[in-house]
Amino acid sequence: MKQQNSHHHHASTGEVHSPKSPPKTFIKVSNFNFFYGKKQTLFDINLDLPAKKIISFIGPSGSGKSTLLRNFNRMNELIPKVRYEGDIAIDGRSIFDPSLEVIALRRRIGMVFQKSNPFPRSIYENVVFPLRIMGHTNRTLLDETVERSLRSVALWEEVKDRLSESALGLSGGQMQRLCIARAIANQPEIILMDEPCSALDPIVTAKIEEFIVELKKEFTIIIVTHSMQQASRVSDMTAFFNFGRLIEFARTSKIFTAPIQKETEDYITGRFG
Repeated sequence: MKQQNSHHHHASTGEVHSPKSPPKTFIKVSNFNFFYGKKQTLFDINLDLPAKKIISFIGPSGSGKSTLLRNFNRMNELIPKVRYEGDIAIDGRSIFDPSLEVIALRRRIGMVFQKSNPFPRSIYENVVFPLRIMGHTNRTLLDETVERSLRSVALWEEVKDRLSESALGLSGGQMQRLCIARAIANQPEIILMDEPCSALDPIVTAKIEEFIVELKKEFTIIIVTHSMQQASRVSDMTAFFNFGRLIEFARTSKIFTAPIQKETEDYITGRFG
């Protein structure tokens, strides 16, 4: 309860908004180790991620960046013989807390994969899928969600007259935008993106990057990307991983112009990877 006593000192200073104080941690990874069977794939990861920012995870294949991403919504648990040590907390609460239902956790976290994976259903049903799972049947709510979500990825005008048609009839770029719309439909707080543009051409990629930047007004976005150009274009902060370790985490501009670690510099300048 210390907070309350000191509260009146801070109330008027407005220090919450002071540019100097670091942004409040929203996702905290503490001494996190991860194992597939006997093989350890993440080593002692400590990471404090702020809310409503775009954070890129970069690093060579097998560096652990996707494994860490998939721990945030406990997707790795679907794989046999995995175990972890340490903790990941969202907004101060451990995601491994036994009293926390995985379904409740995943409701707060949208996910977009490398290969767009629309369901073989209508465009409409793809977007409302997360709400259906939660038992929502109110037509007005579903209709509003579809329009809002499709508008945020600039897909509404393109598909509003064919909502009942199969999502599989869309182009690759449209499908990926639909998958982003589905990920944000039930208004999660966090969106995880695992190489969301690697299957798309540069023009579509640029478009999707624009939506991603727009979305951070409402969501905290973590994006695993193979493309350093993408990381430098969209993200506020960048974490560089190698061999299952977090090598460096800083503002994106700093990672790309003045990295502290030689390993980061070597990767960024293309000496390995």
